[in-house]
Amino acid sequence: MAAASYDVLIIGTGPGGYETAIRATQLGLKTAVIEKNKLGGVCLNIGCIPTKALLKSAEIMEYTSHLDAYGLSSDGTIKAEFDKVIGRSRGVADKMNKGVAYLMNKNKIDVLFGHARLAGNGKVDIEPSTDMDGKKVGEKQTVSAKHIIVATGARPRELPSLPFDGKKIISSKEALMQTTRPNRLIICGAGAIGVEFAYFYHHMGTEVTIVELQDRMVPVEDKDVSRELARAFKKAGINVMTGAMVKNVDTKGKTLKVTIETKKGEEVIETDQVLSAVGVAGNIEDIGLEEAGVKTEKGAIVIDEFCRTNVSGVYAIGDVAGPPWLAHKASHEGVICVEKIAGENVHPMNKLNIPGCTYCQPQVASVGYTEEAAKAAGYDLKVGKFPFTASGKASAMGHNEGFVKVVFDAKYGELLGCHIIGYDATELIAEIVTARTLETTAHEIMESIHPHPTLSEAVLEATRAAYGVSINI
Repeated sequence: MAAASYDVLIIGTGPGGYETAIRATQLGLKTAVIEKNKLGGVCLNIGCIPTKALLKSAEIMEYTSHLDAYGLSSDGTIKAEFDKVIGRSRGVADKMNKGVAYLMNKNKIDVLFGHARLAGNGKVDIEPSTDMDGKKVGEKQTVSAKHIIVATGARPRELPSLPFDGKKIISSKEALMQTTRPNRLIICGAGAIGVEFAYFYHHMGTEVTIVELQDRMVPVEDKDVSRELARAFKKAGINVMTGAMVKNVDTKGKTLKVTIETKKGEEVIETDQVLSAVGVAGNIEDIGLEEAGVKTEKGAIVIDEFCRTNVSGVYAIGDVAGPPWLAHKASHEGVICVEKIAGENVHPMNKLNIPGCTYCQPQVASVGYTEEAAKAAGYDLKVGKFPFTASGKASAMGHNEGFVKVVFDAKYGELLGCHIIGYDATELIAEIVTARTLETTAHEIMESIHPHPTLSEAVLEATRAAYGVSINI
């Protein structure tokens, strides 16, 4: 039997892969996807979506700890049933997995299960694989396509000093799926993954210590945001250690003895578990890249502005193509990639317009230059900040921590960046992304009527503050 042939063949069905497939079919391209695990990839099954479900449970627990602040009281004790919290999260993930299957069927996209390897000359070999539930999926076959898009994603990065065993030293996968809560947890890494799990486990009742090698939490964010988040975490009772690193973990006893190197010397802390949350590594191994001659560098597939590799007809999108490792970046890359394949007039992605979001509370969201980076780039700046303590909506909600900070070019009023920490900050940042895409100036933001009372007014007020015309502070 002749091998099935397609216009576009996508390896991987995370948000990058499945959204790319749908856009390809909308453009009239015969499309198939190959998945070795479960539809939706890491994000939908063991990443973004189930993690946000866990964080919602933690947020509700945080609310119930101070009901009196809202004029409420409860006669009964509210407690977290950890296994049910995890069960709810898994249910959300399963629902989304079924949603992707529906979309594949609706858009008449062929779904091929199994482990894919590039075989050269537009061919891909597929072998049976085992999914995360231990189920055997797929069959041995070879398919071909004019255009092959690698969207194999990434996995938690493993440090030599912290090898995963799935029980005592765990990755984000075990952290969101285990049904027994540790009494004590040390989290190595204070990036987005680390702080989200710190927030979740703390409000589930775990004693949490977070250890970060850099001198501040969420080190990719603006320094003012890092300071504010550290203040909020410490106030909540989370132990934050920056400028420190986990040097060794003694796993021999019933509890773990973790040696942490700090500026003041070594400190040994006992704990029940260590979560290593130090980033991700692209899944570039065992997919035939070397055999096909596809160039990689620093653990990622090398691509141009339209996601093309050095091999004609082979492309890469998302985490496997390098940072930033974000689902929405993968999806946008995929759309650009197939629109270019279809001959559409498309623009390369501006990485400075990719928003970063962290979903603990207070949430963190940002896009564009930090104040420090803008200065380093040679801009003269106008910087404005508006605290949520001055926001009527934030006070009414009982969440007035944090602020909006905006960075403008003083010469032309160009919006260079925005940094938000506060309740639902991740919902507010889209306004700024749109503004930057439209090359909006500070004056246009000030002329845009923001509804009252809303958290979004803080964007308007921060902009006014940058120009010395703030009204509400």
